[in-house]
Amino acid sequence: MPAIVLLGSQWGDEGKGKATDLLGDRVDYVVRYQGGNNAGHTVVIGDKKFALHLLPSGILTPDVIPVIANGVVIDPAVLLAEIAGLSDRGINTSKLLISANAHLITSYHVTLDKVTERFLGKAQIGTTGRGIGPTYSDKIGRVGIRVQDLFDESILRQKIESALTSKNQVLVKVFNRREIDIDSVVTDLLQFAEILRPMVRDTSLILNQALDEGKVVLLEGGQGTLLDVDHGTYPFVTSSNPTAGGACTGSGIGPTRIDRVVGILKAYTTRVGSGPFPTELFDEDGEKLRTIGGERGVTTGRPRRCGWFDVPIARYATRINGLTDTFLTKLDVLTGWDQIPVCVAYDIYGERSEEIPMTQTEFHHAKPIYEMLPGWSEDISGAKTLADLPKNARDYVDFLEAKSGTRISAIGVGQDRNATIAINDLIAS
Repeated sequence: MPAIVLLGSQWGDEGKGKATDLLGDRVDYVVRYQGGNNAGHTVVIGDKKFALHLLPSGILTPDVIPVIANGVVIDPAVLLAEIAGLSDRGINTSKLLISANAHLITSYHVTLDKVTERFLGKAQIGTTGRGIGPTYSDKIGRVGIRVQDLFDESILRQKIESALTSKNQVLVKVFNRREIDIDSVVTDLLQFAEILRPMVRDTSLILNQALDEGKVVLLEGGQGTLLDVDHGTYPFVTSSNPTAGGACTGSGIGPTRIDRVVGILKAYTTRVGSGPFPTELFDEDGEKLRTIGGERGVTTGRPRRCGWFDVPIARYATRINGLTDTFLTKLDVLTGWDQIPVCVAYDIYGERSEEIPMTQTEFHHAKPIYEMLPGWSEDISGAKTLADLPKNARDYVDFLEAKSGTRISAIGVGQDRNATIAINDLIAS
């Protein structure tokens, strides 16, 4: 049985939670493989809306085992608050597994994230200030704190002392802040040890054994392709790899075990934070997309920047991730426009380019070249098949599929979990 990667094909916020939840009752494990509580998924079940940050979307499906894998960075206080919030709403969270190798966000990571971003002034990256970047920096710098360190106070203290030796110097001498007390950090983290212990496992081993047994494993990425630290709009990116390659390193599953890579594309484009965005709208259309689409960050509440669909980005995501399928979300939001522009290429210094520019400078100067498609006014939220869509909506879908280079296997036509047109089976080959 397959391992399936589900990831964002734009700048995140494409509706991955809806896609994951759609597959939930046919999946045995849902695995979050990177990111932290700087990401979020919204899942709507009937009249209930669930905002998930660290927890995999599969937590909402009773028979699924949710896994937070080694590539994730975890703020334990945030995680436990999220678990408690779901438990209060009647959601069973007892099956959650957490990798012993996942790294922990500490109080000093949050402090450094906030003071560094403020220090940058107009050059800010647009981080969420939740300590994600500094935690990944420590991971790569080999001074990180892992979940397993909670179970050995001596090792935990040694690692915190090592990390704070230099960080306190920076806080005091560069940012004019008080140094952080080592004992308080140790005490703060140790309070989570026994609470988390029953959830902590060798998740790489468990997931590979599950695949050997014929189970279905769904690997769920946070953020999106254009926020990947290697392949995104650097430096305006996240600190991990949301792309398909990151699913392997972030979960401990080898690349030969992955059968399907499903990219989530919004029927228009949004992003949160700073950085280039060629199709961004600053007019009434942009505000209309933001209002109808409910475009505010699940985690931060920040209004999302909105723009028209960008074909070069979709084609880039197909190439970088090796997409086998696309799930097109929020098609219903476009109902009501007489014409819908689609960016099919860029004008860069007077030259037409149908691919994402190679350099940061060129991307900042890229101007969208649009092709106009006829819109539709009919309500499509009740559509169950492609035949239920009005002709212009169907033509819009066909156009995006042809230009993006990947078959569209499902279409979201409303907020509810059932408001989806299924075209191709995302699990069966």
